[in-house]
Amino acid sequence: MIEINGLTKKYLTKTALQDVTLKIENGGITGLIGENGSGKSTLLKVIAGLVRPTNGEVTVNGKAVSRRIATDVAYLSELDAYYPFFTVQQMIDFEASQFPDFDKERAQAMISFMKLNPSSKMKTLSKGNRGRVKIILALSRNAPIILMDEPLSGLDPMVRESIVESLISFVDVENQTVIITTHEINEMEPLFDRVIAIKNGRILATADTETIRDQQNLRLIDWLKQEYR
Repeated sequence: MIEINGLTKKYLTKTALQDVTLKIENGGITGLIGENGSGKSTLLKVIAGLVRPTNGEVTVNGKAVSRRIATDVAYLSELDAYYPFFTVQQMIDFEASQFPDFDKERAQAMISFMKLNPSSKMKTLSKGNRGRVKIILALSRNAPIILMDEPLSGLDPMVRESIVESLISFVDVENQTVIITTHEINEMEPLFDRVIAIKNGRILATADTETIRDQQNLRLIDWLKQEYR
């Protein structure tokens, strides 16, 4: 379980998160949605131990979050982070050397699924294929928490479709908790078990997607617009 109590994060004069209190239960896929600058990426970075809170506390499965939480949390950044002179296979091997929970067999299966050439240099790959490699690196870990910041950002529709399929096929939703930020709400909606709406660094609402669809008879994008009003 991820527990956040009174979390505030300030960057000089800007407040990115304000008094966030939240619990995210184990298992399933959670969508963290909101407009640009709402605090989504900062919240993921805090959970990943990459950014230190100004106030408040964050725990993952009872452990206080710090840089060492990387043993429990797999984090996919929106930014490209790779060694350009490495091949795809060398990136896989390097990641496996860093994390004991890295599943190389799963990584090889995903390389095949996503039709990547393991001998290709990272610097020669298209943006879409680099995005695929980033997904592989995150999903090949058996970490209890997987954080994915805009995994579909800037990718063409065909690439986005394969990535959504990989999320369905290669995540153990019974034993792993996945949190995804995205602007591609319509495409990602079928994956989400629950959603969190955030605006101006504050949590507006949380809800099960089944409740939104079946009881409120709303699409997720319409629910978000309603909460933003």
